[in-house]
Amino acid sequence: MEPFVRQTNDGEPSLHMLQRWIEEVPGLTAGITGREGGVSGEPWRSLNCAFHVGDEPEAVIRNRRLVTDALGWPLDAWTCAEQVHGTAVFRVMEKDKGSGSLNRESAIPDSDAIMTDVPGVLLASFYADCVPLFFLDPVNHAVALAHAGWKGTVGEIARNTIAAMSSAYGTDPASLRCAIGPSIGACCYEVYGPVKDQIVEAASRLSQEAGVSMDALVTVEGNETARVNLKEINRQIMIKEGILATNIEITKQCTGCLTGEFYSHRVEQGRAGRMASFIGFA
Repeated sequence: MEPFVRQTNDGEPSLHMLQRWIEEVPGLTAGITGREGGVSGEPWRSLNCAFHVGDEPEAVIRNRRLVTDALGWPLDAWTCAEQVHGTAVFRVMEKDKGSGSLNRESAIPDSDAIMTDVPGVLLASFYADCVPLFFLDPVNHAVALAHAGWKGTVGEIARNTIAAMSSAYGTDPASLRCAIGPSIGACCYEVYGPVKDQIVEAASRLSQEAGVSMDALVTVEGNETARVNLKEINRQIMIKEGILATNIEITKQCTGCLTGEFYSHRVEQGRAGRMASFIGFA
């Protein structure tokens, strides 16, 4: 069963909600935007939620407001970071609420994972092929988002986020719930050169540590290229860190295959908007 369920009609901002989490955890909002139902022109059609891709700032703010209005949240709850394809985790406090909501300059600096236990904060991060990772600690009412491109995946940003939540909130990995959102699949993600070498090395190490088949993570095609399953690599990192497999939701949706619904940096050759993942307790 697909965990990210589209809940909006044509003409409205496309929202793919983590339906089971929302139904089971009172006060939780969690999901990811699609690309339709916004005001951005080409090539960002139409619900681009990120400032850094060249879109008009006024359009980005309007799109974010459309999303938060549809979710029943105020725009000043939207809290995001400047993503740098790293592995740093930032703890969002009350004073950080609203960072980056209206402009790029006020975003939390240099952080690809953000976490909070502050009610009324809506964490947000941005994607167009990279893997959105969601973390929910229902015991301590803490949540986190991590942006896992190939660099973040190789650097095990999922592990860093789990460790940071454990340190800050006393999160027990055995009770932590995780979700892996719409992102590029192995069907569309072929790599070569130094990128391939780094990913293959990390996947090989993970395969040995986790006792999982290398073919489930990376398919090497001759000596030149490899097809990479970033979603499964992140899932196996989560399991290795103590997350129960039954507590991990994983999408089947590939952003490269579904460019009518999602943005794909690779398929659209760099001229793409960004979806926004979001999570928070009201």
